[in-house]
Amino acid sequence: MPAKKQVINIHDGQTGRLDKVIAGFLADVSRSQLKKWINDGHVLVNGQVEKPKYQLDVGDRVTVTPEEVKHIDLKPENIPLDIVYEDDDVLVVNKPQGMVVHPAPGHPDHTLVNALLYHCPLSHINGEFRPGIVHRIDKDTSGLLMVAKNDQAHRNLAAQLKAKSNQREYTALVHGVIKEDKGTIDAPIGRSKKDRKKQAVVNDGRHAVTHFAVIHRFKHYTLVKCRLETGRTHQIRVHMAYINHPLAGDPLYGPRKTLPGNGQYLHAGLLGFKHPRTGKQMLFTAPLPANFQQMIEHLKRVDS
Repeated sequence: MPAKKQVINIHDGQTGRLDKVIAGFLADVSRSQLKKWINDGHVLVNGQVEKPKYQLDVGDRVTVTPEEVKHIDLKPENIPLDIVYEDDDVLVVNKPQGMVVHPAPGHPDHTLVNALLYHCPLSHINGEFRPGIVHRIDKDTSGLLMVAKNDQAHRNLAAQLKAKSNQREYTALVHGVIKEDKGTIDAPIGRSKKDRKKQAVVNDGRHAVTHFAVIHRFKHYTLVKCRLETGRTHQIRVHMAYINHPLAGDPLYGPRKTLPGNGQYLHAGLLGFKHPRTGKQMLFTAPLPANFQQMIEHLKRVDS
């Protein structure tokens, strides 16, 4: 990875998509990392921020200023885990609301990964700071995660995610009363053009599909099941806000006037996949956390 600013002048035979061209100059940087640098403004074309698919021409001047690498000392921590299932290859854990999945700047420790490292060995495919993590859920989302304990299991589980053959179902409490009993939201998701900290439905975003079904309608809220067909960052939160039914308690995509709590009312309650070694179909469920269940009972009492 380049340690300092690098200037690339585009000559004959070097034209094409921005992300693909500079990938040839920075062979030790992953394509996903390059795209992140481009989107975050660490890569400029003639002094301007451009999209990864921008077409470079002869004479263009590309400046790459690598993102500062902040060292994180990853340590095993003796933090209690709610383990739903475990064998030599895979572990299914019920993550509590408020726990970050893996270390990152601003959250160097007390994460699920720190707790997992204390408990058992993990796969290494995802790098130093995300060992074992095949998929993620947000800090303030509770529920089930599958964790790989070796690289063979990790590759298999990741392939299932890519093929969309696994099952992921969430329970969400959203603002407003949804009239339809069920529906599908098919809208591409990418980084928001207005707020770089948020995701949004954008024309050039990545394909994203969420299926939802109503469980219960309250006077001002609706309890729904959401089934993910894809797994984009903040997908359910973005999609439900897109159809004007943002998640209750969501500090990023919801209204300021919302239900009290410690974040969005969203729980990954069902997880299914084929065992990476035996091929057996596995299906796991986790009940709603106490605060979520208490809020539902409160809304029922208010409505009555």
